[in-house]
Amino acid sequence: MILGLLILGMLLLLFLRVPVAFSMLLPCLLYVSWSPDITLGVALQRTMSGLDSFPLLAVPLFILTGYLSNAGGLADRLFHFLLCLLRRIPGSLGYVNVLSSLLFSWMSGAAVADAAGLGSVLVPAMKKRGYDEGFALGLTGASSLIGPMMPPSIPAIIYAVAAGASVGGLFFASILPALLLTGILCIAVAIYAARHPLPEAAEVQGVYLAQATYHAAPVLLTPVIILGGILGGVMTPTEAAAVAAAYVGLLGIAFRSLSWAGLRESLLATTTTTGSIMLIVAAASLFGWIIAREQGPQAMTALLTSMTDDPYVFLLLINLALLVVGMLLEPVAALLIMVPILMPAAREYGIDPLHLGVIMILNLVIGLLTPPVGLVLYVLSSVTGAPVQRVIRGTLPFLLPLLVTLLIVTYVPALSLWLPKLLLK
Repeated sequence: MILGLLILGMLLLLFLRVPVAFSMLLPCLLYVSWSPDITLGVALQRTMSGLDSFPLLAVPLFILTGYLSNAGGLADRLFHFLLCLLRRIPGSLGYVNVLSSLLFSWMSGAAVADAAGLGSVLVPAMKKRGYDEGFALGLTGASSLIGPMMPPSIPAIIYAVAAGASVGGLFFASILPALLLTGILCIAVAIYAARHPLPEAAEVQGVYLAQATYHAAPVLLTPVIILGGILGGVMTPTEAAAVAAAYVGLLGIAFRSLSWAGLRESLLATTTTTGSIMLIVAAASLFGWIIAREQGPQAMTALLTSMTDDPYVFLLLINLALLVVGMLLEPVAALLIMVPILMPAAREYGIDPLHLGVIMILNLVIGLLTPPVGLVLYVLSSVTGAPVQRVIRGTLPFLLPLLVTLLIVTYVPALSLWLPKLLLK
């Protein structure tokens, strides 16, 4: 009863558009004030303990890496490289859209940064070359979801902290699902190009492939530094994040494309984004502790096991639940709330924590394309000038390939577990 009231209070505050962190924190404070055996000191300790985590230090560093990449023009170098490479292929700009998101994801780790950095360039370019605006908006939104899937992934770090899993293991578990999503979106581009032949191939505007490759090569070394350092045992994920941020910053300075104003804006944006994420982490830490104290995980496990003893049916049920949760909460908050609840039940069904992590992250980032939260929808509307309703209509057809990807990832565990078992023996 108390657990239900706690969750109901949070949902009511979210409906009233109270910020997510406060929507979790206020019901918790009421619970603490009414509990005779819990003091505010204990509540404060539980709140702050969620922030006392070395892996969480990687979050602001990867956020800074993404902002510096945008400010330093590194995304533009990737864009021109792919445009030169694929210019002869029908639907070339569609493939450039998807693959730019794939390459940029190695530096960003966030869908919103991808949509903001690439959407302002790709959507106008696609419209100019004769692509339907809705298709351009939908493809840009869908491809931006590669960012939080492919390492370095901010949701992956949050999940690993909440679940007590290996950050490096989850990074490697996410690679093949992210590549699968990339491939399925490329198939969608191929179908569009076959049905809507364009008048001519995209122009490159005087930039030759060799020159574009030379300019993009230092940027393409970023994933080698991140994953190579982790896999080689040279760096932890947190240390790799620091090295990546420093490397991207030095590239911007070396290319003379990162100004003092750009550096200042990147630092301010990183501070703002990190502050909002960490406030959610702190509030969710207290919220999760209260849920555990009220035996919420045990109740969820009992409910699910009473409904089915089949792990495949269990995975279907949590997919449906997480798709709904993703419509209401941003991925970071949803992960911090749902992981402590679902993890004990997943263990009962013998589901690997890394596999569950990939499923949860993909489920919840799909929510970035669905109202009412849908942060990517609003970012695309802001950077392109298209009405939000137009963006939503454009993204709706792309929910099908996203759901197909989700089903494959859910029911083919080897897709998530093969690389970690191979590389982290």
